[in-house]
Amino acid sequence: MIEPLVTIAVPSFNQGRFLDKALASIFEQELPVEVFVLDGGSSDNSIEVIRTWEARLAGWRSHQDGGQAASINEGIASGRAPYVCWLNSDDWLLPGALKILLRALEDRPQASAVYGRAWNVVEKSGKRTPVWVEPFSERRLAMRCIVSQPATLIRRSAWEAVGGVNEKLHMVMDYDLWWKLFKRVGPLHFVDEFVAVNREHELTKTRRLRRRHYSEAIDVVRKYHGRVPLKWWIAQPYAVWYKSIRG
Repeated sequence: MIEPLVTIAVPSFNQGRFLDKALASIFEQELPVEVFVLDGGSSDNSIEVIRTWEARLAGWRSHQDGGQAASINEGIASGRAPYVCWLNSDDWLLPGALKILLRALEDRPQASAVYGRAWNVVEKSGKRTPVWVEPFSERRLAMRCIVSQPATLIRRSAWEAVGGVNEKLHMVMDYDLWWKLFKRVGPLHFVDEFVAVNREHELTKTRRLRRRHYSEAIDVVRKYHGRVPLKWWIAQPYAVWYKSIRG
C-alpha cells in the first residue's frame, strides 16, 4: 500500500452542488492522498455525493459540528501524511497542483508552507480574474492577505507546531494561520504558477459577512504585526458598505 503524501480536509455544509467537482479535482492530482470530508449535517444532496466517492475517501462524517475551523482541524488530525491542506467544498484544484506545491516545499526545507496563484470565478457570470497573491513579506501581509488558501500546502510538522487553525475565528482562520506559521515556524514561499480556483457565489461568507470579515482581519493584523496599517481603515468603508450595496 502506498503511503499518502498529503492529508486533505474538505469541510462542507449544504454545498452538494459543488462538492463533486472539489473531490474530483483532488483525486485527479495523481499523488497518494488521504481525504477526509467533514460535513456539518447537510440537508441537500451532499450525502449522495459523498457516497459516490466513499471508496476513495479515508473517512467522512455528517453531523452538526463546531464550524469550519473545527472541521478542518478534525480532518487533518485524522490523517498521518507529512503534508497537509484543506479544500473548501466550493473550490477546486487545477491539474498538477499538488505536484507543483509538493516539489516546491521539498526543495525549501526552511519554508513552513508554500502557496501558488489562484483564479477567482464568479459563479453567476463565469467571470474569471486572478486572486491577489504576491511574494511573501511581513509588510505586505500586514496590508492584506497575500496568500490564497486553496492554493497552499503546509508541512504537518509546522501545522502541529502552531495548533492548526484558530477555532474561535469564523472568517479569517486562514489569514491567522499564515501569520502563526510565519512568526512561530518559518516563512511561506510563493510559487508563481496557477494551482487552484476560488469560487465566488451568493452564499460565500466573504460576500455575506463583510463587516465581520474586516473586524476579524484587523484584529489578526494588530495581534501579530503590532499595529494596523492605515490602508485597513481607508478600505473598510468601500469593502463593507459600497460592495454590499452593489452586490
